[in-house]
Amino acid sequence: MNIMVYSGTGSTTESVRHCLFTLRRLLSPGYAVIPVTGDVLIKEPWMASCALLVLPGGADLGYCRTLNGEGNRRINRYVNNGGSYLGFCAGGYYGSAKCEFELGNPELAVVGSRELEFFPGVCRGLAFPGFVYHSEAGARAADLKIHKTAFSDVKFDLSDSFKSYYNGGGVFVDAKALESRGVEILASYSEDLHVDSGEGKAAIVYRKVGQGNVILTGPHPEFAPANLAKSTNDPNYSSIVDAISITDSTRVAFMRLLLLKFGLNVNEEPRAVPSLSRLHLSSHKPAGVADLAMSWSEIFTVVDGEDYIVDANDIFHVKQNEAIFSVQGLTRAVSDVAIQVLPEALVGQGTKRTPVVGEQSKQNKHNSDEDKRSKSRKEQIHERVAYTESASPDRDIDYDKIIKRIVPHENELPSKQDTPFFDHESYYANLAHHHQKAQNHSPTFGTNLLYAEVTTSTSTILEKNPTLLRNLPDGFTVTARTQVAGRGRGSNVWVAPPGALMFSTVIRHNFSLTQDAPVIFVQYIAALAVTQGMKNYAPGYENVAVKLKWPNDIYAQIPGSPTNPLVKIAGILVNSSYSGSDYSLTVGIGLNLDNPLPTISFNSLLSAIGLKPMTNEKLLASILASFESLYRTFCQSGWNRELEELYYENWLHSGQVVTLESYGGTKARVKGITRDWGLLLAEELGDGESPTGRMVSLQSDSNRFDFFKGLISRKV
Repeated sequence: MNIMVYSGTGSTTESVRHCLFTLRRLLSPGYAVIPVTGDVLIKEPWMASCALLVLPGGADLGYCRTLNGEGNRRINRYVNNGGSYLGFCAGGYYGSAKCEFELGNPELAVVGSRELEFFPGVCRGLAFPGFVYHSEAGARAADLKIHKTAFSDVKFDLSDSFKSYYNGGGVFVDAKALESRGVEILASYSEDLHVDSGEGKAAIVYRKVGQGNVILTGPHPEFAPANLAKSTNDPNYSSIVDAISITDSTRVAFMRLLLLKFGLNVNEEPRAVPSLSRLHLSSHKPAGVADLAMSWSEIFTVVDGEDYIVDANDIFHVKQNEAIFSVQGLTRAVSDVAIQVLPEALVGQGTKRTPVVGEQSKQNKHNSDEDKRSKSRKEQIHERVAYTESASPDRDIDYDKIIKRIVPHENELPSKQDTPFFDHESYYANLAHHHQKAQNHSPTFGTNLLYAEVTTSTSTILEKNPTLLRNLPDGFTVTARTQVAGRGRGSNVWVAPPGALMFSTVIRHNFSLTQDAPVIFVQYIAALAVTQGMKNYAPGYENVAVKLKWPNDIYAQIPGSPTNPLVKIAGILVNSSYSGSDYSLTVGIGLNLDNPLPTISFNSLLSAIGLKPMTNEKLLASILASFESLYRTFCQSGWNRELEELYYENWLHSGQVVTLESYGGTKARVKGITRDWGLLLAEELGDGESPTGRMVSLQSDSNRFDFFKGLISRKV
């Protein structure tokens, strides 16, 4: 289930950041807390997987411009059918029947009805004066009184009040008088207000709407003081941060009560998002790591005697041992000497070189440009190093700014002390076994591995850093125990919990292959590799009930149920870019192997049918060996009958009747996948579900398949 935080037009980066920080600490890993755009809310089928929709602070007119009409109809339908809505500040104004902001102020006044009408009255602001857009001028530590009787899980030692960050929010007018319409006051302002609040001085309200739940706030209880930077130029703002800090434990407890009010599973104590760990580079080949590290020497920037790779998204610090450093240092020294000595040596041998007119000035300019670029890279490195050293897990962290530390292990594999949750010896032993079993001669998939206990995203490390990607061999794989910025389709980003098997593999798909082996099929090959890797895991696992949902999801059947329901256990994301004569493909796979949250683990299903749990090391090895075997077959003979039959044996859709939303709700029966471009093929059905003979082809990138509803809708 997702906690969706609106990050589109009208929201501010600061408010979204605070929402994500606080909600992830209180709700992860039970929920994936992700930012979403207005397009997602308007055009995508988000409601079924959303546990809570959050509209953060910002400017509610921007929300109106984006969501009025279809967006609000969807939100209203979602809430009335049992969904939950949480609106902070501007999101509180927006969720009310009417917004009255700074009446009589020609520069700031905003007045008008709002479509959602969750609070059946007026949200009026400013509750406190002084607000200025894009400024902290009107900020204050607002004193809030908690209405404990509105909550069922209040601890006896909870304080009666706390200080909350406030900047521009409103008060819910006459909330006390609206109790007959289902309004509850959860917290009220304790101080005199700038506007008439009617009965109640309500700062935070709750209301049951249809089958759903709504909470709206005027202040910002989600703002953690640790993420509010004190200003040396504004002592008043620093005192505000101090005041909020003093009662922060009560603020956190109150936020927990708000989330419990929605019926969510909330952590007893906030969980800090884990710090990034080192990335351990290893290889199955004796000289694999040394050769790879040596090949990177051309893309290193040396700062303070250390080697860095400055890339588009990340900066990597490659911490190598003295042996590799000495070789690289010698190589650089020899190169420098050669550049300085060569012209004189040639002259000494009687060779005369006539300078080309303008060549020296061009060379000087080239050197100057190099110096500027080098200086820029060095400045970036110093800035990132300083940020990394100051970052704390108790504060909001920009993980893109954190230096990623790579530790090459060229002489021996990482020890269990280095990587306590991943046994490299077991992984490479199983990899050799499964490659041999699959008859992969001179295998590459998984033979070079980059592993981290905690990283941002295995896909981001590869796909968003083109310099590093260009210098990685075919089959290079990145895997991690925990991802703090795991990636899914669209803008989905979340904390992927420990126990999941998450990895990304590099594939160089030559342009010459695209006629007979189109790159679109790689996602199908990857999906097949997951199912085959599971079935080839060990004797006894051949018949595990895993199936493919077109185009790139893996589902498993829950045993012991009369209806044999299906649950998603894995997803695949393939990104491609051009590199020379190849497509550089980053194939990302995430599998719920041993993590019970946020959905269900595959190992729990295995235990229910009497099979031993799988290990990450052995399953990763089995999948990669299957992947290479299937991919080689595909490159040699395209999407042939053998691959096609294997795919259909494992997929869910043979003969399935679906509704084609983009064809006016036409019914059709799924026939298969076209062999040329991997399109989903369906035959139109007429009255009585008799075939009309008309065939429809659907692209995977532009259509979404809701298996349970039998609905194929177009992505916009």
